[in-house]
Formats: sequence, C-alpha cells, structure tokens
Amino acid sequence: MRIVLVGPPGAGKGTQAAYLAKNLSIPHISTGDLFRANISQGTELGLRAKSYMDAGQLVPDEVTIGMARDRMAQTDAAGGFLLDGFPRNVAQAEALDEMLRGADMKIDAVLDLEVPEDEVVKRIAGRRICRRDSAHVFHVTYNPPKVDGVCDTCGGELYQRDDDREDTVRRRLEVYHTQTEPIIDYYKAQGLVTTLSAMGKVSEVTQRAMDALKRS
Repeated sequence: MRIVLVGPPGAGKGTQAAYLAKNLSIPHISTGDLFRANISQGTELGLRAKSYMDAGQLVPDEVTIGMARDRMAQTDAAGGFLLDGFPRNVAQAEALDEMLRGADMKIDAVLDLEVPEDEVVKRIAGRRICRRDSAHVFHVTYNPPKVDGVCDTCGGELYQRDDDREDTVRRRLEVYHTQTEPIIDYYKAQGLVTTLSAMGKVSEVTQRAMDALKRS
C-alpha cells in the first residue's frame, strides 16, 4: 500500500507514521530522514541540499523529488511505503504521480490529520526541552516536569526552542496553509483523501487511520 500522510505541524504525523508503517510492514519515508541520510552519506543530492540549507535558502523541489525517487526505488519499498512530509506542495504531488505512473504504480490513500489551530499552537508552544539532553522532552500541560523548569531525568534546565515559540508556530501554520494544504484538494479530486481527527490518545488516532485504510 502506498500512503501519503498530510497534516499541519503538531498533528502528530511522525508518531502516527511510525505506528502505521510498523502495523502495515512498509517503510516510513520522511523528508527529514531523506535529507539527513543524503547529507550524512555525501550523495550528490545531499551536497546540493546542504549548499542551499547552509545559505539559508529553501531546497528546490527537484532535489527533494530526486531524494524521494531514490528512496522509493529501494527494495524495501517495493511493496509500498508511507510518505510523511512529502509531497509538500502541488508541484511535488504532480511529480510523485508522474514518477509512480512510470513504474505502473499509484498512491492508494491519503490520510489528512485534522487538528484545530489553537490546539496545534498549544501542543507545540508548550514543549520544553532539556538543555543537557534534547531527548528529554516535557510539555507544560500534557507532560509537566515535577519541578517547573527542571528536567525530571537529569536535573538539566528546561527551555523553549525558538521554533516552538507561538509566533513561529503561527508562521509555520501560514506556510502550511499556503503551500501544503492545497495538495489535499489535489488528492480529493482523485478520490483518495480521508480526513481524520488527530485529537485524543495516540492509539485512538492510529485506530482511526487503520480503519480508514481498510476502507480504501
């Protein structure tokens, strides 16, 4: 099964993608992982991406598409895959369709994780990260530390990343609405989209997604 996972920042796409990919025995392909792998391996596409990133510029679609094409051509993706963060805009979605048609394949389902905007801001702006170990993550509402501002695990100082500040989150949402949200209409025209509430427990959202995929 070939699946595209869509949703705003803070919708829990990465978490759901990992669970769904495991349940379906298909690889989870995320844009972040593609970039990290290509850059760390020093591939031609990775070097090109790094040059744009180092200059503070957006990586061109052709580079991202090239990375996705190479990853989807690997043997573990022959039976399907779950895409998280790609395609990011309509041009990438069109390129993906063309690439799959060339291999006599197609996208089978698009899951649109829906979260109210205020909840997105609450989820992201409430994160607090340990300065000693960034793997220690807390949330002022959902997972507060025992002592305000202090990591339960190592005693390090907890802080809010610049990317998690409310004004930054709202700018990220604007970018999502402008650039990525249009792919939902693109895929709706193909009858592929199921919109799911991403509210509630992680397991509940996963079950909604699995139920939707069974109906696809």
